[in-house]
Amino acid sequence: MELDKDRCIKMNDGNKIPALGFGTYCPDAVQKSKCEEATKVAIEVGFRHIDGAFVYGIEEEVGRAVHEKIADGTVKREDIFYTGKLWSTFHHPELVRSCLEQSLKKLKFDYLDLFIIHNPMSLKPGTDTLPKDENGKFIFDVVDLRQTWEAMEACKDAGLVKSIGVSNFNIRQLEMILNKPGLKYKPVLNQVECHPYLNQGKLLAFCKSKDILLEAYSVLGSQRDKTWIDQSTPVLLEDPVLGAIAKKYNRSPALVALRYQLQRGIVVLFKSFTRKRIEENFQVFDFQLSEEDMKTIDGMNKNRPYVHYEQFLAHPQFPFRDE
Repeated sequence: MELDKDRCIKMNDGNKIPALGFGTYCPDAVQKSKCEEATKVAIEVGFRHIDGAFVYGIEEEVGRAVHEKIADGTVKREDIFYTGKLWSTFHHPELVRSCLEQSLKKLKFDYLDLFIIHNPMSLKPGTDTLPKDENGKFIFDVVDLRQTWEAMEACKDAGLVKSIGVSNFNIRQLEMILNKPGLKYKPVLNQVECHPYLNQGKLLAFCKSKDILLEAYSVLGSQRDKTWIDQSTPVLLEDPVLGAIAKKYNRSPALVALRYQLQRGIVVLFKSFTRKRIEENFQVFDFQLSEEDMKTIDGMNKNRPYVHYEQFLAHPQFPFRDE
């Protein structure tokens, strides 16, 4: 899984994905216009991989940012690798394409480069992205994800997406797809939370054995969004081990955390709303960590996620019970 000259990795379907991506998840407290501006800055700086999702509610703004950079000659559409995600209320196979088509309409794109199942936990279909009952609890649904996957394959065959994958799947759930009778396309990647406190070593080894890429979100830790983030988790970028290694290379702790993942063969997603950080973190290709320092960062693992899903604990498809 070596990087080519364009800093891309070839996926199991032959398509290439830029190893460093720009995330567009936008907490409610952050104005959507900030995300739109940040996406434009990211493209100007050199990011060509943009990670979005139906449920983020930001696709119109991200689409505008991309089209503005196309209009001013910075990029062509084929230069941009855009990832969209199938939300949990669209898991029924007859609904999959409608979610994709809504995303395409908002983005004003003819196709997505990558379309992934956002997570394995199905929710009741409807107009609300997070349907709740009168007690404020999410209304769960159970869908055979093998059928969902067949609908994803049909979207690829229709030319609406170039590659298909999954997100937040555990090994057992990946095996369910891989062992599906009549499987046409393997998932190209599995996007999961991954950072030095949760290095996903076992899942990474499994994915590599099946020629599936691992893609990491929350790579710098995160404590911004109180809805989903465990505020008691230590701040990753303040860890003295990471700080000492960063000092050794005259780089920031954030750059070291990003570089660590790239050297493990992981596709890395990063997000920020400030030009300085976006520019700084694009410099991740300018240095290399020693084998010794890679092992030291491996030793930081606590199997401790930042993102918590307490509201979904009772869901029969909850993926995080498994090791």
